[in-house]
Amino acid sequence: MSSHISSAPHASDTPHVIDPAGGCPHALNARLRAQGAVAEVVLPGAVPGAVVLGHDALKEFLAHPDVAKDARHFPSLHDGTIPADWPLRVFANAQGMHTADDADHRRLRSLVGKAFTARQVERLRPRVEELTAGLLDDLGRAAAGSPDGVADLYAHFALPLPMNVICELLGVDPAHRGRLHHLTNTVIIATDITPAEKMAALQELVALIGTIAAARRETPGEDLTSGLIAAREDDGDRLSEAELIGTMRLMLVAGHETTLNLITNAVRALCAHRDQLALVLEGKAGWSDVVDETLRWDGPVSWFPFRYPTRDLTVGGTVIPQGTPVLAGYTAAGRDEAFHGPDADRFDITRPTAARHLSFGHGAHYCMGAPLARLEATIALERLFTRFPDLDLAVPEAELPHQRSFISNNLQSLPVRLVRQ
Repeated sequence: MSSHISSAPHASDTPHVIDPAGGCPHALNARLRAQGAVAEVVLPGAVPGAVVLGHDALKEFLAHPDVAKDARHFPSLHDGTIPADWPLRVFANAQGMHTADDADHRRLRSLVGKAFTARQVERLRPRVEELTAGLLDDLGRAAAGSPDGVADLYAHFALPLPMNVICELLGVDPAHRGRLHHLTNTVIIATDITPAEKMAALQELVALIGTIAAARRETPGEDLTSGLIAAREDDGDRLSEAELIGTMRLMLVAGHETTLNLITNAVRALCAHRDQLALVLEGKAGWSDVVDETLRWDGPVSWFPFRYPTRDLTVGGTVIPQGTPVLAGYTAAGRDEAFHGPDADRFDITRPTAARHLSFGHGAHYCMGAPLARLEATIALERLFTRFPDLDLAVPEAELPHQRSFISNNLQSLPVRLVRQ
């Protein structure tokens, strides 16, 4: 593989060894992107792979007919080359629409898609507004009860809002929600833990989702899980038990982790760019502009696994060999100067290209939850800064603790003051 990848103009002869601890991705993205639109990488476990970093290259790759999501196109996973306890198997081995292709993908997507149409999502607006108001009360109480007037916006607002929305959609008992976040974060987000820790969390997560599905099977409701079960029982080959569990896992993770990241990254951006916040508060720009520019400038997902070329494929001038596990470099594409201009590193909510980001994907696997994420984020940001216009970070940006992940782009906490000092 290395001879192909390194043949790109200006490419480094040495593949980038991914740090499992992750961290802020932007300096690394800029360094790799300067060498080419595609970079050779070494995944944790010494597994060779690639990452697509350029906007145009990524857009082409995501929609390419000769790129698959099904891990049967990843030979090293099955021939004994990669050990059975490889932590990133959790992405390759999952069963659901995010790892399916063609007819299987369309079948699974059709079962879920009805819940995420623009019309269906708009029906959730009153509930999202109600949850937002209650959580802002909680945030205010947490700050008032703190000796230094500081509250964790991550824990009191950005996390519970999307978590409660997706769990209500899926019919998940409130008692399970805290554990679900911990487990999904461990299984999907954390990339610096041991294989044993990853496997134990995965087994517990699968069992917990099975428990949730069993409860909905026994007492069906109007929720999405009940609908998926009913679709399966109406036509037994439409949704296997593994596909049901995999689809629910995908909904739970994608339905809260990414929106959590979007809200926290937008708050950080606005606190660091008060001029941009002023534009919105003065009505010179909209909250949807903030959402799109955040998705471009500091997207929720950094490098996401996996896609596999089904033949040797030239992308951005580089040949990616058949069967290579490829990461989608969303945060890298968002700051690609070749597409977004020489000031791509600047946060600018009036940027003409902001809405053309790829943070929700592109092509057949475009995120069907995009309308819900936009609804939640615009309501959350508008209500937060309308109520607390002087909200600011309680610690310098450089001291904020990043998640230990090269997949997710977020923090571990976001301490804020609701009143500027």
